[in-house]
Amino acid sequence: KLQGGDPVSLKAWGLLCDQSRREFQKIYDRLDIRLSERGESFYNPFLPAVLDGLKDAELLVTDDGAQCVFLEGVQGKDGKPMPVIVRKSDGGFNYATTDLAAIRYRFGAAPDGDGARRVIYVTDSGQANHFAGVFQVAQRAGWIPEGARLEHVPFGLVQGEDGKKLKTRSGDTVRLRDLLDEAVERAEADLRSRLKEEERSEPEAFIQHVAGTVGLAAVKYADLSQNRITNYQFSFDRMLALQGNTAPYLLYAVVRIAGIARKGGDLAATTAQLQFSEPQEWALVRELLKFDAVIAEVEEELLPNRLCSYLFELSQVFNRFYDQVPVLKAEPEALPSRLALCRLTADTLRLGLGLLGISTLERM
Repeated sequence: KLQGGDPVSLKAWGLLCDQSRREFQKIYDRLDIRLSERGESFYNPFLPAVLDGLKDAELLVTDDGAQCVFLEGVQGKDGKPMPVIVRKSDGGFNYATTDLAAIRYRFGAAPDGDGARRVIYVTDSGQANHFAGVFQVAQRAGWIPEGARLEHVPFGLVQGEDGKKLKTRSGDTVRLRDLLDEAVERAEADLRSRLKEEERSEPEAFIQHVAGTVGLAAVKYADLSQNRITNYQFSFDRMLALQGNTAPYLLYAVVRIAGIARKGGDLAATTAQLQFSEPQEWALVRELLKFDAVIAEVEEELLPNRLCSYLFELSQVFNRFYDQVPVLKAEPEALPSRLALCRLTADTLRLGLGLLGISTLERM
């Protein structure tokens, strides 16, 4: 009825979309995510053209009343070629039809299409076979321009610490909002505990800002630092730890370097002619020079965990440099270069974390 334009169904669908959009937007705002929304319904007018295009390409076959395309090189359990159904026997369209219409539009095969050169689908790994079939049909229909790239980026499951699918104690699905709330609450409790130990007083606004930034960063980084293809176990204790490959560790590294820059005063902001003599300086320089190659690799392979690994390694190399080489107490001729190294490291960490959607702090 919805595909056929039934007014009652369309009205109910519109109300559901509006309410869903409002609730989703609260999460997107919190995570600083900006979307260009284009839902499945956008492609409804282009669905008949999918069938026409497949017919023109002599790919469309009628099987048991349904219209489909049989895949090449893919057989079912009976040894026969697997079909991608694009119109059901009752005349309705399905997900495959919509996905094909979207591919045609995105690559510019449909009127007023996007003309994209690279299209990336991000879904769970359980949909890998579906997209492999849809991509093959689109390729054989001639809808993917030469040199353009159509890719499926699968991801694994988020598991609880017991190795099973993440659920609440009552067995219900865990809501992202609740995960974020708990991460922030734990970060706040940890911060208040450390402030008490250090006999340090901070305004409430500072505590809330730091806890919010650290909590959200911890959840984001814990997810992105894993190889997206594999499952991983969700643990608040691990993701909020100040040691190891975690967001708090990297945020603290940025804070530490920012503190050095503040103490360095005007010299930290100057562009110095770099002069290095210590092995730890050269080790840090070499690590900083890897950044462009890492970004290119992440863009090509679509594996953000490699950027996380690089940022973690950079922070460790910096810590060894700072622990073993005088910076603020360096000789006058070495001080500007070492402060410049600190500034470059901080800039690189901020940029890398920013690419991961993670905000940094000046103080913790």
